[in-house]
Amino acid sequence: MWLNGWTWIIVALIISTLELLVPGYVFLGIAISCAMMGLVLLSGVFAPGLPLLLILIAALSGVIWLILRKVMGVRKGQVRIWDRDINDD
Repeated sequence: MWLNGWTWIIVALIISTLELLVPGYVFLGIAISCAMMGLVLLSGVFAPGLPLLLILIAALSGVIWLILRKVMGVRKGQVRIWDRDINDD
């Protein structure tokens, strides 16, 4: 059941729906990696076991999250850089 490509595409749709409820792009990397693995499984190019599949999805989602962070950047107000110390006055 878990090695079916359609299952992973449905999981990606569920996680991307969850992404709409949470601010930011927290679950977007996981959703994209699940969709990509679903497409790979449907194409028949690669058919790993469940443990290897979960490790690949985790690694791929981390890489996708880093790419999204680089492309989307940091929102204004998310990181505050202090120029001076209030105790210096």
